Amino acid sequence: MEIIPGIYQFKLPLPIPNAPDVNVYLIQGDRGWLLVDVGWDTQEAFDALDKQLKEIGLDFKDIAQIVVTHIHPDHYGLAGKVKQLFQAQLTLHQIEKDLIETRYIKVDHLLQEVADWLRTNGTPEDELPSLQRASLGVIEYVTPTLPELTVSGGEVISTGLFNFEVLWTPGHFPGHICLYEREKRILISGDHILPLTTSNVGIHPQSGSSPLDGYLNSLTKLKELDVDLVLPAHEYPFRELRQRIEELFQHHREREAAIVDLIRDKPKTAYQTATEIPWLADSGGATWQSLSPLNKRLAVGETLSHLESLRGKGEVHKTHQENVFFYRYSK
Repeated sequence: MEIIPGIYQFKLPLPIPNAPDVNVYLIQGDRGWLLVDVGWDTQEAFDALDKQLKEIGLDFKDIAQIVVTHIHPDHYGLAGKVKQLFQAQLTLHQIEKDLIETRYIKVDHLLQEVADWLRTNGTPEDELPSLQRASLGVIEYVTPTLPELTVSGGEVISTGLFNFEVLWTPGHFPGHICLYEREKRILISGDHILPLTTSNVGIHPQSGSSPLDGYLNSLTKLKELDVDLVLPAHEYPFRELRQRIEELFQHHREREAAIVDLIRDKPKTAYQTATEIPWLADSGGATWQSLSPLNKRLAVGETLSHLESLRGKGEVHKTHQENVFFYRYSK
């Protein structure tokens, strides 16, 4: 689909039942085309990308540059294959580059960190192995590769026809970036802002200590931009950026209030707290028992991000008992 002259949206399938396609964006340039995000490394995604390129009279060799918003597999997985086959230049945030090896190549240390993190935040031993290894299967959908160019925020990626400012927007992942075309008032938002779904923002061994605060601060900065059109990595393009940001702020205020109610009278671990919160409200809601191991782990991480944000504001007290962390509201 041509969004505006010179920018096309392609949809690539994910190898997960009922998962939304990933949107990748092809942007015209006078020295080749720019591809923003690139999908999972599956034959289905590769063929879908090839087919959609051919429908507009292009081939992989016409892609001169790939910019990946963050290194989750649905955004980064195919980058290595496309780069190797067709000599496209890959650009990532420096933080994302630094996480590739431990996330996708030498994973044993990260797996141990995940186990330690789950244990110290109250995950029962009988449930710990399934949560620890819940995302291990995605490695087969990634061809790891290092970027030729790294950014940190503030750079301009120019195609000759479009000039995209790199905006560092941590939260969903520590090196996540958005791209802003100031003159044409277009924001490519990756997973930072989606029209329907609230992106997971959780603490984990690669997240940094306060991803929620970083996420909310990033939203505040984006709210000041003059944007007519938002191009997200899932679902569909939309226009009301400020309204959507206010909805995301409200979601996190409600989640914070729910957590405070749960720890007001009794200290609880992040795991205990997560088991008592309604989840997946965007898709009708789900009980803790019905969540997959991966979603349980994401839920613990998101609960912990709220607890640590509240602790940073002086509203929650954290204690350490028998190598497990407990949180209690103390304002």
